[in-house]
Amino acid sequence: MNIIRKITGSHSDKDENFVLAIKNILGFKPKNINHYKEAFTHSSLKQTNSNGVVINYERLEFLGDAVLGSIIANYLFIKIPKGDEGYLTQMRSKIVSRKHLNELGKDLGLINFVKSSISNQNFGDNIHGNLFEALIGAIHLDKGYVFTEKFIYKNVIEPYVDIERLEGKITSYKSVLFEWIQKKKKKIKYNVYEDTGNDSLKHFSVKLFIDNELLSKGRATSKKKAEEIASKRAYYKLQNHIENKLAL
Repeated sequence: MNIIRKITGSHSDKDENFVLAIKNILGFKPKNINHYKEAFTHSSLKQTNSNGVVINYERLEFLGDAVLGSIIANYLFIKIPKGDEGYLTQMRSKIVSRKHLNELGKDLGLINFVKSSISNQNFGDNIHGNLFEALIGAIHLDKGYVFTEKFIYKNVIEPYVDIERLEGKITSYKSVLFEWIQKKKKKIKYNVYEDTGNDSLKHFSVKLFIDNELLSKGRATSKKKAEEIASKRAYYKLQNHIENKLAL
């Protein structure tokens, strides 16, 4: 996006270009640009206001997460009148999964706006979803709930939410694997160890055993993500057995 590359020069020029860039993403001109500045301020800068209150996107991320969840819950409640609590909760989890939010943040190019003392290349994938949630929080503070709802309908629900497709989508291969393991009365074990190698970021590797047999491996920047990768690989190795057993 050319307008992002133009954010240089004087402080006023930066502000003007930032407002234009945000307007281009949101489709409207912000009323209070400070909310959006905070939404893209990383904690590594250790910024505080005149009262000593820390300024970064984490509080807005918390707010955005709650507002997004509320709007999605309301949509599902109306869209699926026969859905019970468990089903609606599952569907909401699929829509607001970390993977999906990361994709939304990437599609909007939000990382280009981050102010940080850390290089963008050193951020994990979750930075994209975190920024998306912080942006939702900023919109909510700036324009209110109804306006935020319109933004989410336009950018999340209308282009991405397909109920039938989501019904068959697996959000946690580890959970599916554990359900199958319990029904089959097998034993599962994840051996996790640090495996940084030549990478600048810390990595973890996982070996997944079922009944003491090594079935799959995974490697990622967090233990949880490495376990999920190993679980996904194990799932596809056992897919026919798992689907037949769970369907009974």
